[in-house]
Order: sequence, then structure tokens, then C-alpha cells
Amino acid sequence: MAHALQTRVGKARYALRKQTVEPVFGIIKSAMGFRQFLLRGLEHVTHEWTLVCLAWNLKRMAVLRP
Repeated sequence: MAHALQTRVGKARYALRKQTVEPVFGIIKSAMGFRQFLLRGLEHVTHEWTLVCLAWNLKRMAVLRP
């Protein structure tokens, strides 16, 4: 891994990690306390996740609002 990170291609690939959405999942889990779905079934989970994302986006908009 150390050798891969010192190559030009390796540095470029590793730099792409800054663009991932992984931090959002961590923030949703830690700051918002969302650890598990309360409902069962793909349709219900989809709706529940949509609500969680909506809450996250509204929270971000309130913080970033001038």
C-alpha cells in the first residue's frame, strides 16, 4: 500500500476518496443517532431512509443559511 500511494496513479486514486459520501453516513449515525431502521421491508426502509436524508438536508440548509 505504501508503494501504491507513492505512484502518480495511486495518489490520484487516493485523492478521489475526498469526494465520497462516506462522511455523511458517519454523521447520520453519530450526530443524528440513526443506527437502525425501525420498519421492515424494502419499500418501508426506502421511505424511512428518504426521511432521514430529508432531515439531514434540512439540517445542513439551516446551518449553511446566511
